[in-house]
Amino acid sequence: MKRGISFIMAAALTLGLCACGGTQQPQQTQSQPQENQPAQAREITIYTAVDQVYSEQIFAEFEEETGIQVNAVYDIESNKTTGLTNKILAEAENPVCDVFWNNEFVQTIELQNAGALQPYVSPVAADIPDAYKDADGYWTAFGGRARTLLVNTELLAEEDWPTSIYDLISDKYPGESIAIAYPMFGTTRTQAAALYAALGPEEGRAFFEAIADRGVQIVDGNSVTKDMAVSGQVAIGYTDTDDAKVAVNDGAPVAMVFTDQEEGGLGNLITPNTVCIIKDCEHPDEAKEFVDYIISLEMEKKLIGMDFFDLSIRPDADVEGLSVKGMTVNLNDVYDMLETASADMQEIFAR
Repeated sequence: MKRGISFIMAAALTLGLCACGGTQQPQQTQSQPQENQPAQAREITIYTAVDQVYSEQIFAEFEEETGIQVNAVYDIESNKTTGLTNKILAEAENPVCDVFWNNEFVQTIELQNAGALQPYVSPVAADIPDAYKDADGYWTAFGGRARTLLVNTELLAEEDWPTSIYDLISDKYPGESIAIAYPMFGTTRTQAAALYAALGPEEGRAFFEAIADRGVQIVDGNSVTKDMAVSGQVAIGYTDTDDAKVAVNDGAPVAMVFTDQEEGGLGNLITPNTVCIIKDCEHPDEAKEFVDYIISLEMEKKLIGMDFFDLSIRPDADVEGLSVKGMTVNLNDVYDMLETASADMQEIFAR
């Protein structure tokens, strides 16, 4: 009888232990990885000053190629580059943006100087000239447009076309037959700073003083300069390739001339796009992938084909766009001369 009772008690104890899980493996918790659990979706937040009609297509193709979801922030205000720069600075303590794709370089360097960027030296940038990338990798430039002399072909025979910016201050052309936009604003301001960086402030100032003294027409913007060359009001207008291409494609009697293209020459100013990674961003790995993607030669070709870029900044690139030898001065040096050059331009041309 005792033996039967002992058996019953042992069986009950075994069942109790099983019910309590005392002899089983512990159950998985939510903090432990589950087999066949789908990988967490990858994403990136990109702020861009590039027109949405172009950048949106690039983002869609990046998503398809990499599987990384792009959260794009566009700024549609007229001062969109400044607006996005201020937004990035305001969010510095808690960054929302991972990558800033800018349509110029001045505000990008402003962010660098404010300590808002983190460096990344992309292997894809190896064939980009040093003039178009920060030495420590805080930003990289790619593609873009260029300054150009727009010559009226009915007023000047090809053998008489200018080949250098110094032709603008020579006796070869009457001053009133040339037009440039006010050099206190826009890309003409950048042009002034680039010359100051390349030549030094004294020689740079002397060049623009000669422009003023010769009676060169100073007008309200690059589009006005283009229109004056097209209509024959001037023989030479100094403008940008995006404006000049419109006139050329419309069949106007004009041709683009890039300056100082000879071996050892000063070169022609190129104004590129830039891309940078925001300091302490949430998705640094995805940010690096996008930088590699956007600065590639294939992407320059893509954006030229979309008629957004006019050229590649890679000097030996086999592309359909314009072929221009750029200035060798680094964009950081151009930025450093902006304040000095702007003050001089104000003094010279606002008399």
